Amino acid sequence: MYILLACFTLFYFAVQAIYRLFFHPLCRYPGPVLAAITGWYEAYHDIIRDGGLVAELEMLHQRLGPVIRIGPNILHFNYRQAYHDIYTHGSTLTKDPEFYLALSAHNTGSSQALCDPQEAKDRRALLGPLFSRKAVSELEHTIQGKVDKLVAALEERHNSESSAVALDIAFRACTTDIITAYCFAESTDSLDVPNFAHELLPLLRSVFTNAWFQRHFPFIFTLTNSAPQKIVLWLFPEMRTYLELNARFERQIDRIIQDPDSVSGFEHRTVFHYLLEQKGRERLSKQILNFEAFLFIGAGSETTASACYVGTFYALKFPSIRKRLFEELCEAWPDPDRPMPYAALEKQPYLTAFIKETLRLALGVIHPLPRVVGSATPTIGGLKIPPGTIVEMSQLFLHMNPSVFPDPHDFNPDRWLAEDTTEMMLDLSPFSKGPRICLGLNLAWCELYLVFGNMFRKLDMKLVINDDTYGPFSCLHPQILC
Repeated sequence: MYILLACFTLFYFAVQAIYRLFFHPLCRYPGPVLAAITGWYEAYHDIIRDGGLVAELEMLHQRLGPVIRIGPNILHFNYRQAYHDIYTHGSTLTKDPEFYLALSAHNTGSSQALCDPQEAKDRRALLGPLFSRKAVSELEHTIQGKVDKLVAALEERHNSESSAVALDIAFRACTTDIITAYCFAESTDSLDVPNFAHELLPLLRSVFTNAWFQRHFPFIFTLTNSAPQKIVLWLFPEMRTYLELNARFERQIDRIIQDPDSVSGFEHRTVFHYLLEQKGRERLSKQILNFEAFLFIGAGSETTASACYVGTFYALKFPSIRKRLFEELCEAWPDPDRPMPYAALEKQPYLTAFIKETLRLALGVIHPLPRVVGSATPTIGGLKIPPGTIVEMSQLFLHMNPSVFPDPHDFNPDRWLAEDTTEMMLDLSPFSKGPRICLGLNLAWCELYLVFGNMFRKLDMKLVINDDTYGPFSCLHPQILC
């Protein structure tokens, strides 16, 4: 019986492999044989090679051309028209449920996990007002207050080589305080902790470092979510901070549910005020509200902190860039004791060019974001792709396109001071493009202007190490002293 079952299993997989290699609708596209047979090809590069999929894709495109098959039903592209067809103009494509539900196993029901276009549109309609340019301007004082605390902490506590600080940790503390104060009117106050060693920061970081594992083994995280708190704390003591923050959010939600129109006790309206505006729809559950809250904390802290980290490193590595930033800011901002508003900072041409170049290299997400081709999808990059096919393209390939960005590996803000930057702006996609563009991009732009403007105007910084860390930014931690 067992022998028969084993033979049947082998026969099934053999037939499946033959079909995928020779008869599948995508069999004419080049790619590794293993990738055509099984989805575990991606898992190998994500987990065993520690997020090495994009590096592998780069080598495959160099060998095999602009369109490659990287899964039984997945095509990856490497030219700009395809990117814009998939994301910028991709209203007929949907998120791949298998990918996004796995990646959101720890916060199912959040905006990130919504694959249905109408559901996503409805959720964005609730949250859009909180992240509009107008809302960001109204809460600019909240952001400025956290940036002031960062500058003061660096100046007072890290002003010698022996007290140098890891940039990534400092920026993560600042952006975490900003996003929690902005969304919940209650800050985590990470900047007040010596050396920015708040317990929440490594926990948030672990969400990103565990993303590859979660992507391919989501059931483990689903079980953890449903387990009793005592068991979770026994297995993972570091989760205590997460559970305490979760309880704080639940108290906020209960207060708002009792009196939805009141902002009494809050500095300003919170994300929960917006999410609980029913507008004729069923009210979101408390669990989904909590999931949404942690999504904002993770996405709103890590990506912006990474951009601050990368930009500051290059400005300090190349003294000419640092000098030009300082001179421009001094001319526009003669009295550093008086804050310079966001609206004035974004008018500074070199600072703006510097931020755009930072965003070109400091991608928040480099892993391809998969989309499913619909029956109404016209073409992708000039090719008619069968409905149901998963198509994707990493933003890295768009930002490293030498035909649009000459010498793409060089950090060169001057490229953005050219007379015509239309083509580059079209391909600058740090927040993705199209209907699923990042909801918090207005907040991110404001943070970058205020952080860079204040730091390069008020602080005299230098690198303790000066290795060229382009590429493995997540592995190296340049330190600064002020």
